[in-house]
Amino acid sequence: MLSGSAPISVDVIDFLKICFCVPIVEGYGLSETSGGSCYSHSNDPRSGHVGGPAANTKIKLKDIPEMNYYHTDKPYPRGEICIKGASVADGYFKNPEKTAETFKDGWMHTGDVGLVLENGGFRIIDRAKNIFKLS
Repeated sequence: MLSGSAPISVDVIDFLKICFCVPIVEGYGLSETSGGSCYSHSNDPRSGHVGGPAANTKIKLKDIPEMNYYHTDKPYPRGEICIKGASVADGYFKNPEKTAETFKDGWMHTGDVGLVLENGGFRIIDRAKNIFKLS
């Protein structure tokens, strides 16, 4: 099974793994990044993270000092998730202002805050941009 689109609680995923007796892959991506930019592995027993970057993407964390998130945080680096790769859009159609705000130096700034786990996977922990939250 695959979970994406909006966060799902660890309790629900663990229940579904037991109930259906199948692995559940958690994924992360945006329309601007052509969907799946990260995904967990089906044999990973831990829930609550979206795994590492897909083969076609590069991901970096951008510091957010006003929210006290830094890529140098220990034990887990934290910051705004920025994505780059062949699958990432060049910008928004006929919207240069929004393009300039979101796409900088080839990186798409997602507005999502993530932390990097010890296995290289990401956990989404917050939003840097003030928009409607699905969860």
